[in-house]
Amino acid sequence: MEENTINQTEPEKNSNIGQDIVEIIETTFITIFLIVLIFTYILHPVNILGGSMNPTLVDGDRIFMTMVTPSIKNGDIVVIDNDAAYLLDENNEIYKSTSSQLNECIIKRVIAKGGQTIDIDFISGKVTVDGEVLDEPYINAVTRHDDRAFTYPLKVPEGYYFVMGDNRNESSDSRNVFVGLIKRDQIYGKAIIRYSPFSEFKFL
Repeated sequence: MEENTINQTEPEKNSNIGQDIVEIIETTFITIFLIVLIFTYILHPVNILGGSMNPTLVDGDRIFMTMVTPSIKNGDIVVIDNDAAYLLDENNEIYKSTSSQLNECIIKRVIAKGGQTIDIDFISGKVTVDGEVLDEPYINAVTRHDDRAFTYPLKVPEGYYFVMGDNRNESSDSRNVFVGLIKRDQIYGKAIIRYSPFSEFKFL
């Protein structure tokens, strides 16, 4: 009886080891999948190049952006696929402009969205949205530079955004014919955290 008991237990042990191995493999694949998912859509790393977002973000900073963006609000910092510029013709109709001077990817702040009216006084430097002067503690200097892509006041068409860099007088943004209005599907995601340099760690 003892010999029979031993012979029946060994296959059970082998079966348990096999199940443990399968569970470890499954857990490993699930963990890898979740890590890839997080760093692709939820915490996607982005390197900052240039100074158009000074002083909020400077050249060499590293941030995380999230691609899970059910809504984009005024004040959000967004990463943009600058593959086309959307401008207005003499009839105030949107048209798409493409150029070799377009950049592949830019980062700017949303100032106004579809349906809102933006006005810029380039003498005083004040920016107004729907009649209210914006309080902009994040900018490097007041807005005096105009690339003349539009005339103001400008009502932003539905489905588009007007964006500007925080370094207002050193930024190519919606004021520029090579950026123009930003279409919703041009927005890769929203900047949420500056993680490098670590001493400047900040939620954006």
